[in-house]
Order: sequence, then structure tokens, then C-alpha cells
Amino acid sequence: MAFTDKIYVKNHRQLASQLETNIPKGAFAGATLDILYSGDGLSKLDSTTRDRILDFAEDFLDCDCDANPYCGCPEEKFMRYVLELRAEGLGPQAIVDVMTDDYMVYAYTGDVLSFLDNSVRNLEAIETLADVEGNEEMSDKARRAKRELSG
Repeated sequence: MAFTDKIYVKNHRQLASQLETNIPKGAFAGATLDILYSGDGLSKLDSTTRDRILDFAEDFLDCDCDANPYCGCPEEKFMRYVLELRAEGLGPQAIVDVMTDDYMVYAYTGDVLSFLDNSVRNLEAIETLADVEGNEEMSDKARRAKRELSG
């Protein structure tokens, strides 16, 4: 299961009630993206909720792909966002708190920790392969990124 499949809409039932429709709990589920991307029903939401949903759509659903929002760009942007929060020194619980404050989405702390751990392991593999291939620039880049994520 992909990390972004474990990102959930906060106050899911309240939001569904305000929109007068059922939506999946997953923030990156197809039906959820349809509602966010099309903007239908956003006028039914209170201003704070609407602002956060619009921020989410602007920050993660904005790309020029023909298949947008099903192109993978929203998920990629969100994972980059989480990695940037970690690079700023935030731990898993703080990352969850920030994503909830910023976009009204949340994840379980353990899922964030697993994602970060997998990211470090991937960077270790990239570093090793770059060393084997003699690509010093890529090896250094992976090493720096790994250091940023490891804290």
C-alpha cells in the first residue's frame, strides 16, 4: 500500500455532511480528488474548511498533465511535502500535526515513520549503486539527502 493511501481526511463525517454526499476517508482516493478538483459543493463548506481544501488543491492538484488529478503528481507532491517537513527537522508526530493544520488531512505516526524509514533505505540503495557506477555526484547527493532525513 502506498504512503498516500494512508493519508486521511480529518473530520471526514462532518465534511461529508456539509457536502451532502459520501466521500471516501482517503485524501487521495479517486472520488475525494474528484470532489476537491471539481470544486462542486465547496460553497456548502464553512470558510475555514473551504480554505484548507482549496490550499490542498492548489498545492497538490495543480499540474498540466492530461490525466490530472490521476497522473500521480498529487501523490508525488505530497510525499515531497512530507520529506521537506522532515528535512526541516520535524519528527513524525510533528509532521502529522503540520499536515493536519495545513490541509485537514492526517496519517498515523507509524505510517509516517515507515515512509521516512523507507525513504532513507531507498537513498542508501541509490548511494550504493552510484558508488558502484562511479557516479560521485549522485552518490554525494543521495548521501546529503539521507543525512537530512535521518536528522
